[in-house]
Amino acid sequence: MKTDLEFSTSLLICLVPFLLIFFINLFNSKSTKIPKSYPIIGSYFSILANKHRRIQWTSDVIQTTTNLTFTLIRPFGFRQIFTANPSNVQYILKTHFHIYQKGHVFKSTMADFLGDGIFNVDGEIWKYQRQVASHEFNTKSLRKFVETVVDAELNERLIPFLAVAAAEKKVVDFQDILQRFAFDNICKIAFGYDPAYLLPSLPQAKFAVAFEEAVKLSSERFNAIFPFLWKIKRYFNFGTEKKFKIAVDEVRQFAKQLVKEKQREVNEKSSLDSVDLLSRFLSVGHTDEDFVTDIVISFILAGRDTTSAALTWFFWLISEHPVVESFILNEIKSKSQSPVYNEVKEMIYTHASLCESMRFYPPVPIDTKTATEDNVLPDGTFVKKGTRVSYHPYAMGRAEKLWGKDWDKFKPERWLDKDEVSGNWNFVTKDMYTYPVFQAGPRICLGKEMAFLQMKRVVAGVLRRFKVVPVTEKGVEPVFISYLTAKMKGGFHVTVEERDH
Repeated sequence: MKTDLEFSTSLLICLVPFLLIFFINLFNSKSTKIPKSYPIIGSYFSILANKHRRIQWTSDVIQTTTNLTFTLIRPFGFRQIFTANPSNVQYILKTHFHIYQKGHVFKSTMADFLGDGIFNVDGEIWKYQRQVASHEFNTKSLRKFVETVVDAELNERLIPFLAVAAAEKKVVDFQDILQRFAFDNICKIAFGYDPAYLLPSLPQAKFAVAFEEAVKLSSERFNAIFPFLWKIKRYFNFGTEKKFKIAVDEVRQFAKQLVKEKQREVNEKSSLDSVDLLSRFLSVGHTDEDFVTDIVISFILAGRDTTSAALTWFFWLISEHPVVESFILNEIKSKSQSPVYNEVKEMIYTHASLCESMRFYPPVPIDTKTATEDNVLPDGTFVKKGTRVSYHPYAMGRAEKLWGKDWDKFKPERWLDKDEVSGNWNFVTKDMYTYPVFQAGPRICLGKEMAFLQMKRVVAGVLRRFKVVPVTEKGVEPVFISYLTAKMKGGFHVTVEERDH
């Protein structure tokens, strides 16, 4: 019978090779080589060593390959393909859209939170939701969105808040402020409900806080190296899964209450005063509370985090590039007498600057599909049925092969062409499969135009009156992290200065 000391020694001897491999991978965590794979555990140690910089790590590895594609071997032989090759992206998102779907892993991971919402389904259910929702994004609705919802939130909440911050010389977390702004806006569009999340007191609204928690914890599910662990925690209802359940229950109960109230409004009126997304689905005969709740939660997720993420990184980038900021200011001043909707539509240089910002920091840095049958990508990569394939907008925006030797320069002019006669800028659209920030193909983002209008209106409203000054050291890049969407780690702390007019 072995003593405890002998047993411990034997165990340590057995673990030495694995510990050695782990520390070698930890030491080489900045390595850009395709990670080494071992039997059973795959590239576990490389994945673990890069757990907190997985977007940057996979992007770095992609850049070293000839075809901008590599295969990561996860534990137990599960393969995941990462690609930044535009031909592959077009193949996945358009020409072979029918065989690249959300897949079981995505759906099961997000089911508790998104249910059968548009971002968690395929086929006819997805097609139907997209068709009904598309009415919310026509020209008339977009104009109303800018001239009422966005402008009210901007002039009655965001600008007054920043004016007080400037007067009191306060440091504020601009990322949090922009998230609150976007949350109020999307709730008005989705529910016809104002959560009043951007108030001077910066209230901790239960629905908003629960939504943030649900997003963060569902992202942790996705990033788990061993997914069976979160499933065990869910089964026994403890740890992060207990927190996740509480947050999701809070979100869904609140959303269901709003659905009930809106349903009563629909029943009592022959024609609705509001034309929010929820009203549209209820007015076409949907009475299933769970289904309608799923739909609305998905749209809040899309509208809440994407525009605020894009604007956070945009304001940081222009603080680092004063020449670009001066060009944007000149454009804002030249449009200041125009009607609100036309003003934002015609802000070409600002539009290009936002596109360039999202090239570096896409709100959704990586997106994954699952192959429903064996196939071969255009670059020759074999994809077995059931394999997850991730296209990588973050890596694509940093690929010299796609953007040239000056890819690392923040240059809005790469999106512009100057008319030699008038001297005006014309926007040059890039191939959507080289720049899939808003997806592409049949699933291209319905809210793309709405997002640009909202962002340009915020940029015009804020920069016309204020200068946003980061409190971090100039030239030091904030840390890019991602839950379901991009974030700036630790927030974006700034001071706000009134411009001298």
